[in-house]
Amino acid sequence: MGVLERNPLTLQKLSLSAGLLFSILIAAQGFDFFYFVQQWPGSFCDISSSCCYPVTGKPAPDFSIHGFWPNNNDGTYPFNCDLANAFNASKISDLNGGLTTHWPSLACPSSNGESFWQHEWLKHGTCSESILDEHAYFKAVLSLRGSIDILGALQKARIQPNNGMYSFTSINNALTNYLAHTPGIECNSAANGQNQLYQIYVCVATDATTLIDCPILPQSHCSSQLLFPSF
Repeated sequence: MGVLERNPLTLQKLSLSAGLLFSILIAAQGFDFFYFVQQWPGSFCDISSSCCYPVTGKPAPDFSIHGFWPNNNDGTYPFNCDLANAFNASKISDLNGGLTTHWPSLACPSSNGESFWQHEWLKHGTCSESILDEHAYFKAVLSLRGSIDILGALQKARIQPNNGMYSFTSINNALTNYLAHTPGIECNSAANGQNQLYQIYVCVATDATTLIDCPILPQSHCSSQLLFPSF
């Protein structure tokens, strides 16, 4: 009979120690889930302030990445967690093609996207560095983008970016059926004042891979009928 078998108190202490270590790791992680956010470029550009295409030219008419944001179940979120962990473009040079295609900046002035990626890493990415370093963070985001085809799911439901009006319910149902989870849907106002489809939030577990039901959904700012602008 081993020592541990003869001493149940030792087993109990080990169990408590393991539980304490797990609690410490969760606390160090500092968040409960991620929002993976994609935006419709037509809705970003069709607002009162102008947008600028990247130096590589007009992006494809498809949803693009806005960010991958650690969040808490109570609606709070960490940010700017380690500004000393500076963005280093050379660390993600092998991902540059995918980032240029799927994570373009539409802000003015035109850019190659690096300033956008830097902002997202410093504000949000550094808050996940206990589980994702810079390369793993951007690689995880591109992997999610490759597996989540928001536009394809909408088009399958005959919801097209054709300057038409679609019900919030039909958009929500199409994406919920596709994802097997209810997404967050955010709208903004077009230059003419119409309420339009803008961003889609998908909730992801802290493994940066598994889709989950959203513990909390962002405010939608959506009306019952939405414009889906062309791009």
